[in-house]
Amino acid sequence: MDGGGVEAGTTAAWMARHRGMYERATRHPFTVSIRDGTVDLSAFRRWLCCRQSDGSDMEIILGGLASLSDELSWFKKEAEKWSVNLAEVSPLKSNTEYCRFLQSFSEPEISYVVAITTFWIIETVYQDSFAFCIEEGNKTPPELLGTCQRWGSPEFKQYCQSLQRIADRCLAEASADAARSAEEAFLRVLELEIGFWDMSSSRS
Repeated sequence: MDGGGVEAGTTAAWMARHRGMYERATRHPFTVSIRDGTVDLSAFRRWLCCRQSDGSDMEIILGGLASLSDELSWFKKEAEKWSVNLAEVSPLKSNTEYCRFLQSFSEPEISYVVAITTFWIIETVYQDSFAFCIEEGNKTPPELLGTCQRWGSPEFKQYCQSLQRIADRCLAEASADAARSAEEAFLRVLELEIGFWDMSSSRS
């Protein structure tokens, strides 16, 4: 333990301590229905348009990160394939809350340890959720396999593990206050991701 912070492996401890919420985010009924082959494709279209809505703000906030910029381009292409007119999409409450959360990272008082922890868990929720959809025995519809393989691939998992190692290294040297803020951000991301999955079956 260094700098009054926490021991290495903190992120794994958080995932264990908050296992229930983590599983709500990564084994949501929406992604489970993809794996089971029972997903309503209209629900997938709804999730797609909600995930991308207010994309101009997302590009401003995250445009400096090449991987996320590529992700935004992918969503636009998928929206076109699924006949989702993004210009007609009105942001739902979960979109607005998530964008507000991400906008807060432009504030100078946000520490690097909070930012990298947030980035790691955002990517990890997607990786774990969609990897589940392509595990052995899945019945994922063929037209959704590309989506699942994008985030569920071994390469993306390695990338997420690299982010986790960086987060743990930073947390090991962080102050107790910074570590608490990072854990709060971790939990907030899980709440927001659950809200995003929920939008697949709700217009509210």
